[in-house]
Amino acid sequence: MQLVFDGHNDVLLRLWTHERDGADPVAEFLNGTTQGHIDAPRARKGGLAGGLCAIYIPSGDLVFADPDENGHYETPLAAPLDRLPSLGIATEMAAIALRLDKADAWRLCRSVKDIRKAMAEGIFAAVMHMEGCEAIGADLAALEVFHAAGLRSLGPVWSRHNVFGHGVPFAFPKNPDTAPGLTDAGFELVRECNRLGIMIDLSHITEKGFWDVAKTSDQPLVATHSNAHVLTPVARNLTDKQLDAIKECNGLVGLNYATAMLRADGRSDGETPLSDMIRHVNHLVDRVGIDCVALGSDFDGATIPDEIGDAAGNQKLIAALRDSGYGESDLKKLASENWLRILASAWREKDV
Repeated sequence: MQLVFDGHNDVLLRLWTHERDGADPVAEFLNGTTQGHIDAPRARKGGLAGGLCAIYIPSGDLVFADPDENGHYETPLAAPLDRLPSLGIATEMAAIALRLDKADAWRLCRSVKDIRKAMAEGIFAAVMHMEGCEAIGADLAALEVFHAAGLRSLGPVWSRHNVFGHGVPFAFPKNPDTAPGLTDAGFELVRECNRLGIMIDLSHITEKGFWDVAKTSDQPLVATHSNAHVLTPVARNLTDKQLDAIKECNGLVGLNYATAMLRADGRSDGETPLSDMIRHVNHLVDRVGIDCVALGSDFDGATIPDEIGDAAGNQKLIAALRDSGYGESDLKKLASENWLRILASAWREKDV
């Protein structure tokens, strides 16, 4: 079994939502559930050894647009969020991550050494990520606090605008050049992440924002959960020009399992064959090289192919990649080693 370290999931959002309904998030993760995609039993069954676990503040006003007769759609951007309520929710999600760590339900990792140790011991290696930085004010004081709590990766924006920059809408067909890029506060956020050793994720940012980060950051460029725009022209996917920039700096792109980002018709439909996933992996590998492609499932945050189902089905993708010609050394890179390399680079670790 190829152990998988995954670049993006929303399990903290699911656990936080269920806790508000009275559930115990530690018991739900540790003992398993029939809901969502990730818990400890299903992760073990599917070889999901860890991943970047997102703190994400939901947008209650977001309603996904229905496709028109041509299959085209454009969902209006969610409204910006107020900072203080966002900070409260983010703190609650971080607390769940810390409680899971304290209960040995998972290991909250702050280094690649931590990740490797947890994987070797069969404990889910969780890295705290923030998807959209509404909880962090322009003064960046909260960034220091979250970093102390374990935050090691963030995306400045989700698919909405905030004080740091602009996000792309959920739209098909659409290119990612939809709005301006970073604000002055966004440039400062990038510089501070570089100082602290927090990886910067470009998955939801506009194309102008992508290039703003590229000219400012001293880290390799990373899109944790994005696919190839030339194959599925949704605004969230990366153009070949962006992929070329990722290759040039030895960065990384994580394959998103979301069916709307895999299918040629851009539809969210569980009846999506694994061949669509292979098609994107092949293009990404051809464009950026085997060392710059990994997995970024979006488990617990998207409609994924029914054939995978949840974390327990992860090895079906590995098997499909193997059947399509990828050898074991390349599969190990795609499944985990490429992520560990890029995290070590962003976190300035030498001994990994």
